[in-house]
Amino acid sequence: MVKQRFLALDVMRGLTLALMILVNTPGSWEFVYGPLLHADWHGATPTDFVFPFFMFIVGSAMYFAVRGLSSLDFAAQSKKILRRVALLFLIGVLLAAYPFTESLEQWRVMGVLQRIAIAYGFAAFIILYFGFSGRIVVCAILLIGYWALLNLSAEPYSLEHNIVRQFDLSVLGASHLWQGKGMPFDPEGILSTFPSIVNVIIGYEATRVLLAGEDKEKALSKLFVSALALIGVALLWNTLFPINKSLWTSSFVVLTCGVAILMLILLVKLEQSAAANSIKPVYHFFEIIGKNPLFIYVLSGLLATTLYLIPIGDQSAYTALYGAFRRVTDPYLASLLFALLMVGILWLVAWVLHKRNIIISL
Repeated sequence: MVKQRFLALDVMRGLTLALMILVNTPGSWEFVYGPLLHADWHGATPTDFVFPFFMFIVGSAMYFAVRGLSSLDFAAQSKKILRRVALLFLIGVLLAAYPFTESLEQWRVMGVLQRIAIAYGFAAFIILYFGFSGRIVVCAILLIGYWALLNLSAEPYSLEHNIVRQFDLSVLGASHLWQGKGMPFDPEGILSTFPSIVNVIIGYEATRVLLAGEDKEKALSKLFVSALALIGVALLWNTLFPINKSLWTSSFVVLTCGVAILMLILLVKLEQSAAANSIKPVYHFFEIIGKNPLFIYVLSGLLATTLYLIPIGDQSAYTALYGAFRRVTDPYLASLLFALLMVGILWLVAWVLHKRNIIISL
């Protein structure tokens, strides 16, 4: 039974990574099916669940890492955790800056890996030094405190005047923020990273409940009820505190944690079902790509950018490859097929690493 639970977590990590690649590398951003785009502001599309699922999986992995960390003294724990935080953050900054054609003054400071690094670091110490009740209190303080913090602004949920943007402008400066919404605003901002710590902690707690006890069916039932409760709270809270991925609102955290738990339960139950043998190839596919998540994610960013840098005639290799799909189908399907090709290429890299039993981690 324990082996099944390990597999479900591996498959969820691989599925989440594959979806991250799929939504990040369309053939053309002008032609993307609606569900594969983020919500423009309030609300959530399927794509908005991908990043919080990855944060949840970071917490799941911590259930196993904490065993080794708990045997160390505080100094050794701190060195190990902070080293990983620093490396993840640095890799994130360098990945965003590649191919290093802009001056340091233009480099984006925050980003996906940077958020993971910070949330992982805080969550690691919280998990190590707080019991279950303490962790729940910390989560409540982070979520309610963030709600109160945003409401210090006269227009708490507007793009231009929200406190997340104002804080980032003051601390980092406009040139170091993402510019994708027509003005400097970072969806992985400093303040909005703090509620994401809860995604990591809930991932840890869900995995602890699933693996620590002997009665696995009881654990699944407990998780199911918890997931429904989280989703219910999120939908009610949404009436006061809108679900918003860009601001990573507390209602968004609670919703995505609830759905992530349901996804984990579904993967476990599918493996236990009568159809288990028929889904083994699918599980194995995602298990392989999920074995080296950091390396494959970084490689996906490098691959996409590099394809833009390679000239083919008067266009880039990226555009030319998308154009090849355009010649045989409509632009939306061509854009999706291009993204699926990227997933396939990176899966092959993951398969080679899997065959050679290579695990690349920090």
